[in-house]
Amino acid sequence: MFNYKLIIKIMSILMVLNGIFMSICLPFSWYFGGEDFRALLGSALIAISLGTVMWLLTRNSINKELRKREGYLVVTIGWLVMSLIGTLPYMLSGEITNFTDAFFETLSGFSTTGATILEDIESVSKGILLWRSMSQWIGGMGIIVLTVAILPILGIGGMQLFVAEAPGISPDKFQPRIKETAKRLWIIYIGFTGLEMIFLMVGDMTFFDALNHSLTTMASGGFSTKNSSIAYYDSAYIDFIIVTFMFLAGTNFTMIYFGLHGKIKKVFQNQEFRTYGIFCLVITIFCTLGIWMNGNENLIDSFRYSIFQVVSIITTTGYITKDYTAWTPLLTMLFFFLMFVGASAGSTAGGIKIIRHLILVKNSFLEFNRQIHPSAILPLRLNGRTVNGEITFQILAFVMLYLTIFALGSLGMALLGVDLVTAMGAAASCLGNVGPGIGSVGPVANFAHMPTVGKWILSLLMLLGRLELFTVLILFTPFFWRKT
Repeated sequence: MFNYKLIIKIMSILMVLNGIFMSICLPFSWYFGGEDFRALLGSALIAISLGTVMWLLTRNSINKELRKREGYLVVTIGWLVMSLIGTLPYMLSGEITNFTDAFFETLSGFSTTGATILEDIESVSKGILLWRSMSQWIGGMGIIVLTVAILPILGIGGMQLFVAEAPGISPDKFQPRIKETAKRLWIIYIGFTGLEMIFLMVGDMTFFDALNHSLTTMASGGFSTKNSSIAYYDSAYIDFIIVTFMFLAGTNFTMIYFGLHGKIKKVFQNQEFRTYGIFCLVITIFCTLGIWMNGNENLIDSFRYSIFQVVSIITTTGYITKDYTAWTPLLTMLFFFLMFVGASAGSTAGGIKIIRHLILVKNSFLEFNRQIHPSAILPLRLNGRTVNGEITFQILAFVMLYLTIFALGSLGMALLGVDLVTAMGAAASCLGNVGPGIGSVGPVANFAHMPTVGKWILSLLMLLGRLELFTVLILFTPFFWRKT
């Protein structure tokens, strides 16, 4: 039924890639004289060795056609394998000795959630900090998309992987071949990461800090090298540079591609991009007035802190410059609801995504019109195209399932003795891959105090959110495993 040899072969490639990325951290560990060098070297060798052995054992697999069902299996197992191997640097270095905590931190990285159990980040060795940031950077664009670019070279088709990685509403393919699409995505991703790093260094951020924050900004991840996140720098310049790149990371990469090729009109004609920009601006203005009118900050600083936190939460990056839960109860509630928004489809952001909200709102208004004109044919249109009714039903199912999983996650955390506000904040944050929540997992806190079972529940929510629910949940349905 399944070509297990092919699945194992793909897992072997992911392991080797994981080991290669770990080895990139070695020069930094050596330069800073950390005691993590052996841990990183050992982790890289284990990952590469295991991957090589698995590759040799399955190199003669005959059937190289990867079907859609196998694609779903590969993506989910691949994310788990990457996370399990990714725990090695933490465990071997002794930075995190508990496996549950190590897995939580690693999956938080690969899922670009940014929720952490580390209570003193600045005491962590530099090599491990870079690996922590690297895990988010890999997960941001998706190690699977990277594999899609490599698999054709190995004689393995990759389309099914791309479909499983971005189910439902997916970005327009600006190249007919998926390999070319993946390559262009990575060129944009790497280019913007490097550009942000240069800008941050101009703002007097050290090379190491600029590198780490660039990796986690473009991934919409939010891991920082400082305990107080971006608030540590207290720099308006750094704030606005990071806001700019957070916004870009939350933009559909297809739109970025068009923009870089001079098709600016096509970008601004896109309804999702316009909605995304206008929504960020409107919420920022509302938040600015709320802070200013309560006398917390002057008008300029109110705007500065508002735009940073609004863009950070909407793009599910999770950096902080101020504790938004300390402003007003209304603004705390607002930021909680923003965790369910998400940025654009085809971006590195998590959450429900703007395009889904847009289609649901459009469909709701059409329903009012249909009630008045029951015989009229009123198609739902987006960007001048008619949206298939099947897509609308898929989105409705996704949103209902998303909210149900959030409710169950919150209930599960509450049953473990976590207070209701924190339980809801943690569930919304992890499912939306946001990072900070509300309650005792707010912007200035972490997840170290969560019960062990609770960390596994939140880890599941992070995985579900990163792979947009269906990719994981479909594996638990009986018909997925039924022989065809």
